[in-house]
Amino acid sequence: MSTSTTNLPLGETIAPADQAAVAEAVRNAGSQGLAVYPRGGGTRLDYGVKPQRPGIALSLTNLNRVVDYPAADLTITVEAGTTIAELTKRLASQRQQLPIDIPQPDRATVGGAVAVNAAGPRRYAYGTIRDYLLGFTAVDGVGGTFSGGGRVVKNAAGYNMCRLMTGSLGTLGVITQATLMVRPLAEASALVVCDVADLETAEKLLAGLIQSPTRPVAIDFVAGQPADETVLGPMSAGTVGRLYVGFEGAAAEVDWMVEQLRQEWAALGATAPMLVPAAQTESLWRWLADFAADVQINVLPSAVVSTMAKILPLDPKCAIQTHAGDGVIRVRLPLLLGDGQSEEVSAAHPIGQLRQIATAAGGTMIVLGRPGSAHLTAADVWGPPGPELGVMQAIKDRFDPQNILNPGRFIY
Repeated sequence: MSTSTTNLPLGETIAPADQAAVAEAVRNAGSQGLAVYPRGGGTRLDYGVKPQRPGIALSLTNLNRVVDYPAADLTITVEAGTTIAELTKRLASQRQQLPIDIPQPDRATVGGAVAVNAAGPRRYAYGTIRDYLLGFTAVDGVGGTFSGGGRVVKNAAGYNMCRLMTGSLGTLGVITQATLMVRPLAEASALVVCDVADLETAEKLLAGLIQSPTRPVAIDFVAGQPADETVLGPMSAGTVGRLYVGFEGAAAEVDWMVEQLRQEWAALGATAPMLVPAAQTESLWRWLADFAADVQINVLPSAVVSTMAKILPLDPKCAIQTHAGDGVIRVRLPLLLGDGQSEEVSAAHPIGQLRQIATAAGGTMIVLGRPGSAHLTAADVWGPPGPELGVMQAIKDRFDPQNILNPGRFIY
């Protein structure tokens, strides 16, 4: 996905030094009728509907302090511009982690990750960043400061504002500070991989994992024509995809699960399952986390393989990554969506075809990046609006009455 700012109708870029300066910038923009486009590391600028109104880019990169880190409580409070890489480094010093796989961690920020509800391969065991946001502070559309949640793991007071803010794409408030729950760093991490001859075999191997006594943290099935991953190289000739199963925990526990899975796969006829060398495991985790995609389809886990079977023929260069245990299918169509198409989206357009496939499977679809120069509406990106739109619009009006925070980027 592009990280260029050329798609944004921006005037100047403002980088406030602290939360008070953020609030002042929002108030000033509102008084001038300008939109405000909050920005972290700029890694997800193509996510959502292309903004139309002129305004300012509000960079949060200067808000990068660690505010509080009571490691014994398994929480950390940081400013929103803190990069994921810096957060990871700070947590590792105490043998702790935020177990969310976020692409481009050197650039991606905590505030941005919350705004898009970031997740990756390990969501099968650990969920998304929504499950780790304990509290936050933000600036609303009139320049007022507000907070939600708290700084402790057990906090049941009031409405769950953290879930409201997570995934709202900066349309309800500019997040300036976040408190996150963290976990102890796993003693060992391993990936077991096998190439899969056909989708029927894939279905059998995935079904076997449901009955397995092992407890994976990730189940990713990659098919089609992905960019060659540098650790293992291209898939074997004549195979349809590659299955990656990840384990974390105590070293003895991980060793047992790896051997157990290899035995199970051998009994199911899997070809040459291999344990990724320890020195290369982290690189492979990173490749899975950084896997680029144009759209994401969510279906029941039992419908993953049958849905893939309908998608693969659409584009001979198609690449698909599934978080199979969660029913998440991420699709890249380089021939159909990478050629600068400018037509309106219709049922015959690749995005329209993919949405029909998702709907037929009882699922939903969202566009992860604006392909080419296609004219995408909110319905094209997020799907047809449902009955909840009225409630969501009312919430937007309360937090941002002037509609200056990322106007039009989300469903309202």
